[in-house]
Amino acid sequence: MRIRYGLIGLILSLAATAEARELPELAPVERQAQAAHLSAQFLTRYAYKPVKLDDALSAKIMNQFIKSLDPDRMLFAQADIDTFMADNKKLDDAILGENLTIPFSIFSTYSQRVVDRMTYAQGLLKQPFDFTVQEDFPILREDAPWAKSDEESNELWRKRVKSDWLRLKIAGQNDETIRKTLGKRYQNILDRVYTYKSDDVFQSFMAAYTTSVDPHTDYFGAKASEEFDISMRLSLVGIGAVLQDRDGYTTIRELVAGGPAQLSGKIAVGDRIIGVGQGEDGAIEEVVGTRLDEVVQLIRGKEDSVVRLDVLPADAGESGSHRVISLVREKISLEKQAAAKTVIPIEENGATRKIGVITLPAFYEDFEARQKGDKDYRGASRDVAKLLGELKQENVDGVLIDLRDNGGGSLTEAIEMTGLFVGKGPVVQQRNAEGEIKVESDDLSKPAWTGPVGVLINRGSASASEIFAAAIQDYGRGVIIGDPSFGKGSVQTVVNLDRIMKNTDANLGELKLTIAQFFRIDGGTTQLRGVTPDISLPGLADPKTFGEASYENALPWTQIKPAKHKDAGDMTAVVPQLQERHETRVKDDADFQRFVEDANELKAQREKRTISLNEAERRKEMDAMTARLKARQEAGGSAPQDDDGLQSNERSLTADLALESARKNAKDVLRNEAAAIVADQADILSKPGKRP
Repeated sequence: MRIRYGLIGLILSLAATAEARELPELAPVERQAQAAHLSAQFLTRYAYKPVKLDDALSAKIMNQFIKSLDPDRMLFAQADIDTFMADNKKLDDAILGENLTIPFSIFSTYSQRVVDRMTYAQGLLKQPFDFTVQEDFPILREDAPWAKSDEESNELWRKRVKSDWLRLKIAGQNDETIRKTLGKRYQNILDRVYTYKSDDVFQSFMAAYTTSVDPHTDYFGAKASEEFDISMRLSLVGIGAVLQDRDGYTTIRELVAGGPAQLSGKIAVGDRIIGVGQGEDGAIEEVVGTRLDEVVQLIRGKEDSVVRLDVLPADAGESGSHRVISLVREKISLEKQAAAKTVIPIEENGATRKIGVITLPAFYEDFEARQKGDKDYRGASRDVAKLLGELKQENVDGVLIDLRDNGGGSLTEAIEMTGLFVGKGPVVQQRNAEGEIKVESDDLSKPAWTGPVGVLINRGSASASEIFAAAIQDYGRGVIIGDPSFGKGSVQTVVNLDRIMKNTDANLGELKLTIAQFFRIDGGTTQLRGVTPDISLPGLADPKTFGEASYENALPWTQIKPAKHKDAGDMTAVVPQLQERHETRVKDDADFQRFVEDANELKAQREKRTISLNEAERRKEMDAMTARLKARQEAGGSAPQDDDGLQSNERSLTADLALESARKNAKDVLRNEAAAIVADQADILSKPGKRP
């Protein structure tokens, strides 16, 4: 087998020729212009709140596109912005006229600025920094003025590199190691520019267009559409491996239990894939330095087909011996993204209650299998129903549904899952663009779980999660715990543009557009305000930057008539008792109070818009934090995790996986307290005369 570049040689080669390398000339193709024009026709005619594609929207698209490329205003200069703004009222004509040269020209400038800035940043690593002077680096620059000269831009980047260096220095790295770490970091950013394709530019531009119309309207190219389908059906055809790009190598980060890769015994975590071949005897295509998404596409394929991998073992040097292995692709179930359960024992007043916790990351559904009439199609509500049956067998006293960071998914699954707890009845109302109101109901004859129930939400709980939580609350069926949800109360549908044009190939992609608005059965909407918990717990998200209210063009809150329904319970008298017990318990709960302290510290850090570049000041801040964490550990808290200043792919894979495991296995304070609240609910409702 022929000898391949070693990584060090590859980076040195790229660094030495950075100025000589030419950026790829990216230009729009006909199918992209057609997709943009067709999307515009749908958005101006069929959207819930149609927005005319005119000069006003054109200006918004321009601003959004520039913001998506340079959100911190670190790359473009004022002169660049002035050039762009000369065309800010021409994007509507560009879309309708199927001529997308303007956004591609802007992206070309962006790519060149990345090269300019990364080359300059690398040059700064050759000189020493003075960490005794008093100066700050602005860390929040979304509203900062653009640099008016090269000197201003250079000064901004001098502080940026100095800040990166100081963080690593305080973490204990010496100058030589810091120079190597940052050199590689900036080189990776620089190299990425040379891998961009025309579709990347188009995807970015369409995202700017669609979100200017509505926060939840979106465009999916072929690859994005495939990933969305995988996330909904929780399965793909492949080898059963989680891959990661590490220094130009496609690296095995995790093996799926029972998958072809794991069962072969020939590939391990940390191994690097340096070539991919199709079939028993197809040529091996070298993939060192190839984009991860492109390598993934090479490895995926049809079920029962053969893929051959040229593998460099984890413990082998860059020029070490490698081997070719053959694997048969199979259907892989993504069980880590499926509903899962655990049982938490809650001890209080000498009694122990078992609370079953069901964690649901998304409301997934295999749409295609369901449409084909497959009786065994995969769906979130079916999985939850199965878990509820298992929890019944384990004689749990209550059930907690953990919907934290569940961004939604299938409306049908949210409705059917609500039925598992309330039985037959209306779950949500929809109002379309014509003002027609439709009540969506579940037809399950009786609920699968009639005992105490709680729903744990946070700012990341959105859409279908909010429908479920709101229905549980409106029916009086259970207690909602956490902090206010996202506030997405709109309905989207996905339009396959190729089907519209009767294309046989997947060329045009898919458009997700808002077509209706959700309303609770009580007549209110989750839009903008989200679901307000009955029992509030501290949250870590910043409501100013995350949530429906953070969007300038979000739909307003409104309400309609309530839907006729029969309450499944009454939590009116129960919630005050739960609140009192909760407050009494957490007052003396050291873990909970430490979480509150962390949440307050995070909030304080957000409010700081600058960071000191003076080493003495930074060390003083670090020493104070270390002392606080050490005191916490001595009081029985978890061991502090030191800030190593590294990004994920800069650590060794072993260290990165260990850090990920430590975070995953850390005590979940909010979940434990939510389970305790459900245990309180079970206790209160067990008293004579209490209604479940």
